[in-house]
Amino acid sequence: MRALQLFADRDLRLVEIEPPPPPGPGEVQLRNLAMALNHIDVWGWRGMAFAKRNLPISVGVEAVGEVIAVGEGVTAWRVGQRVVPYGAITCGTCRYCKAGRDNLCENIAGVRGFHVNGFAQERLNVLARLCVAVPDAVATEHAACAAVGFSTVQHMLFDNAQLQPGETVLVHAAGSGIGTAAVKMAKAIGCTVIGTVGDEEKRAKAEALGCDHVVNYTTERFESVCRKVTKKRGVDVVFEHVGASTWAGSLLSMCMGGRLVTCGSTSGVSAETNLMMLFQRQLRLIGSFGSNVRNVAEGLAKMAEGITPVIDTLTTLDEYETALHRLESRKVFGKIVVTL
Repeated sequence: MRALQLFADRDLRLVEIEPPPPPGPGEVQLRNLAMALNHIDVWGWRGMAFAKRNLPISVGVEAVGEVIAVGEGVTAWRVGQRVVPYGAITCGTCRYCKAGRDNLCENIAGVRGFHVNGFAQERLNVLARLCVAVPDAVATEHAACAAVGFSTVQHMLFDNAQLQPGETVLVHAAGSGIGTAAVKMAKAIGCTVIGTVGDEEKRAKAEALGCDHVVNYTTERFESVCRKVTKKRGVDVVFEHVGASTWAGSLLSMCMGGRLVTCGSTSGVSAETNLMMLFQRQLRLIGSFGSNVRNVAEGLAKMAEGITPVIDTLTTLDEYETALHRLESRKVFGKIVVTL
């Protein structure tokens, strides 16, 4: 079968490999239908795996597939069903897994496509307990964005930041895959959304997407706009995933008791924090990593209700590296989806 594998840093090759064996007990075999790209795919391609891994590995962290075989003891799935597989291989037995907090698993075996073989191959055996059913109303290319893109936003905004209807939220990088999802999810519950973008083309797209106010951070100070829009009160929630370059401004943008939730640091991992501002204004800074399996199901349910991902590009395995370059250059608005 075909597989797109990483042999060394930035060395991707489309190769023929042996197909997987029949699924074992508790497993299903998937025919992979589509994948969506994320910055973690770029990091893995660059060699930023943060852990030992054996190369070559099949890439691809986020996908949707069709069940083509079931292993012994599997009763929840049938051949022909579309499912979204959870990207991390969790133990299922530690205290966090038992509590449904899969993203805190104490015995994780790795993230697919990053530490171990991912979804950029035509067939793959996965644990049945880590699969989520795709509603009939959800298009396959949209379902491909559920396991990382939509679920990460669901976990950030609703599990962690506890976003409420009518609040004001600052969404950084509103044109990114998770940024576009955050805008749509926040608008769906009646929030006022201030989005930041890096150029005027993205400004127009963010306005069309539903942002009430858009800031081009290359020419404007987003913290000043936030104070003006909220009549100096500040925003209730900051959706942060940029890192050092936006950190100080994000704190200045928050209201008394405001919440900042962050899942990324693409502009740098270290930033100064004004501790006096933190405690005097009773700000809450919340780290958010990935999502849990429940969040994947919640994201798919929102897609079925009409809150769909923004697709920047549909492409194929042959053009995967070109797509990585596009994502790395930050020219995207929404998600890049790769069909198999």
